[in-house]
Amino acid sequence: QVQLVESGGGLVQTGGSLSLSCVASGRTFRTNSMGWFRQTPGKEREFVAAISWSDDNKYYSDSVKGRFTISRDNAKNTVYLQMNSLNAEDTAVYYCAATTFALNVFLRRPEKYDYWGQGTQVTVSS
Repeated sequence: QVQLVESGGGLVQTGGSLSLSCVASGRTFRTNSMGWFRQTPGKEREFVAAISWSDDNKYYSDSVKGRFTISRDNAKNTVYLQMNSLNAEDTAVYYCAATTFALNVFLRRPEKYDYWGQGTQVTVSS
């Protein structure tokens, strides 16, 4: 099993920045890629970004490209999501996820992930 714990959510004003962290523990050697998703009430979980543990490949959704940056620290088993130029549409619960799949375009789908964190709320106020 792999456990994921997110942190860093909170309330921020429009145009502001926030940084999320996700610490992985347990059998992390089973995972090859990590992703961030977000979800608002009544909507499906939406892909935000994904990163490989082993190389510099990354994917972003079009809605966050250029504003968000995903990164990792292998030594700390931690993945980060730096969010800049936030707006109201970014308000959601953000989830960290891990998968045994190598990074590929299909990792935009939440069903491709095996492990999920509990989520952290991000609220952007105008």
